[in-house]
Amino acid sequence: MGRNVLVWAEVKDGTVRRVSLEALSAARTIAGADGNVGAACIGPSPKGTAELLAAHGADRIYEAADPSLAAYSTDGFTQALLQLIAAVSPDAVLAPHSARGKDVMPRAAARLQCGMISDCIQVAAVEGRAVFTRPIYAGKAFERRTFADGIMFATIRPNNIAPIDPDFTRTPERIHVPVKLADLRTVIKQSIRKSSGGVDLSEAKVIVSGGRGVKSEAGFAPLRELAETLGGAVGASRGACDAGYCDYALQIGQTGKVVTPDLYIACGISGAIQHLAGMSGSRIIVAVNKDPEAPIFQAADYGIVGDLFEVVPLLSQQIRSLQAGG
Repeated sequence: MGRNVLVWAEVKDGTVRRVSLEALSAARTIAGADGNVGAACIGPSPKGTAELLAAHGADRIYEAADPSLAAYSTDGFTQALLQLIAAVSPDAVLAPHSARGKDVMPRAAARLQCGMISDCIQVAAVEGRAVFTRPIYAGKAFERRTFADGIMFATIRPNNIAPIDPDFTRTPERIHVPVKLADLRTVIKQSIRKSSGGVDLSEAKVIVSGGRGVKSEAGFAPLRELAETLGGAVGASRGACDAGYCDYALQIGQTGKVVTPDLYIACGISGAIQHLAGMSGSRIIVAVNKDPEAPIFQAADYGIVGDLFEVVPLLSQQIRSLQAGG
């Protein structure tokens, strides 16, 4: 018997986050061939959202619109999600393991007295049960969990579950769900955000990261050039952030962001265990460091012993040459 699964399709900066499409793929696994997958759109959605979500596996699009949902707030989105759950009666609710997902999902699960599994990197159906895999001990081990009863709440880590091949011939069934928000403790009047520009770090396929070895804020310039050449994002170790070379929004590690790109290039990063906890799940790791004994080389698939200020510009030059040659 199939399951009814609801996925919160998170929108950021006018775009559906890729991890929302990955969550739809996980939802199809849980739902099974006879189940249904619904996508919950909370607040305003960009044009074509319903068609995009349907193409990636959503059978129904549930739209919850309210003036109070124009800007994200914990109270408003939690109430909206709870009312969507009440209207849909799903067996499972999935969401991106993002700042918003980590904010809203535990609240919704707690209010419904249900369990939650966060930061899932794999979802499988085993003997009729949904099995969720998540990393523990800073990525040194993995645990598999399932639910005994109640609605299954889970968040999906970006870049771990591939979206299904889109089928844009699918016609979405759109259902408007009226929501009534009451007793909002916080109302967002204006948002002023510091924008780093470029690719979202948590969903980037390529990340070029710098540590104390960049020596200064200006030292990140060649890293940004390489990241732009590869269509990737720039990250940093805590050491570089503490030294004031870059904003903490770029920090990767145990106390920063956890990323899993296809390619991670670590420049001038020694490889402290706290940093490895945030990027060790990368598919390919390339390390550039002057110290041949740096711990980062033990985690790297490829290593370059040399000065990053000489190596990184050469990499950018060679990649541009390859791109120019097709």
